[in-house]
Amino acid sequence: MDRDNIQFIGQSSAFLDAVERASRAAPLNRPVLVVGERGTGKELIAERLHRLSTRWDGPLVTINCAALPETLIEAELFGHEAGAFTGATRAREGRFEEADGGTLFLDELGTLSMGAQERLLRAVEYGEVTRIGSSRPVRVDVRIVGATNEHLPNMVEKGRFRADLLDRLCFEVITLPPLRVREGDVEVLSEYYGRKMAAELGWEGWPGFGEIATRALENHLWPGNVRELRNVVERAVYRWADPAQPVDYIQFDPFDSPWHGGVAAYAPAQVHADNQNNIAEPHHSTDLSQAVDVSDFREAIEKFEKAVLQQALAKCRYNQRQTAKALNLSYDQLRHTLKKHDLLG
Repeated sequence: MDRDNIQFIGQSSAFLDAVERASRAAPLNRPVLVVGERGTGKELIAERLHRLSTRWDGPLVTINCAALPETLIEAELFGHEAGAFTGATRAREGRFEEADGGTLFLDELGTLSMGAQERLLRAVEYGEVTRIGSSRPVRVDVRIVGATNEHLPNMVEKGRFRADLLDRLCFEVITLPPLRVREGDVEVLSEYYGRKMAAELGWEGWPGFGEIATRALENHLWPGNVRELRNVVERAVYRWADPAQPVDYIQFDPFDSPWHGGVAAYAPAQVHADNQNNIAEPHHSTDLSQAVDVSDFREAIEKFEKAVLQQALAKCRYNQRQTAKALNLSYDQLRHTLKKHDLLG
């Protein structure tokens, strides 16, 4: 991704409000906290805060506070002198010094140890850091952007986060909405990532998603938010065997397998919001009112049968012999039924 061309994809008011708040806070030389679930785009907001600030031509330094053990996080943030601890064979500047004149993005801020929080407070208050093993402070000009999926006030109450540090960092708090409440954005994002993946695969055009896949995407709760959606959509496109047909098979859990305790049965495109593993392969149900409009019995049965065939064909990549076997039909029986529903194409 081109970090100098940060793209925000979405049209929901909740999402656009968060982006607008980031844009307004960006020019101010104040710390900002970005709060949100995993995969909601906290790093992109941090980049926007930097690129739209007066520090845009300075460094943007990122550190994931959860990725380093507690014994190393302070040395990583504040640097160290040679011989300060075992393995410190030479002096090294920390991330604060690297970010001088720019922005320091502290991801997973809530995982910082109390010792690191105390040193961070001093850096924020006085604009200076002291390398481990040194007694001489170094002046730094750094804007802090912190990100977390924790509720920091609750951590303060439990004694896991310093109240005075939180007071220093929360000039502005930008809370990113989860994808499940961003009305209309699942469709927009799915189309965007689907088109990009189709182009990457060299498809002549983008056929879009079929009814089954669309319904599945819309009803999934997206615990991994945009990051999860991108993986799901790109996986569905690259696995699809016929670029001329709309993509109509979605697998949310790439670890799901018929050898993990039973084969998922084919059913019409009935989607359950509580099925988080594979809602493009729905549960059996006799409640057809959710799948078709049962105002005419024969018409409802016809729609049910056609939906079963479409789902089975999609999963078997339109291999008719495999589809017949999956549905426990003979090849001739399947061909006859496909012809009946005008699915031979």
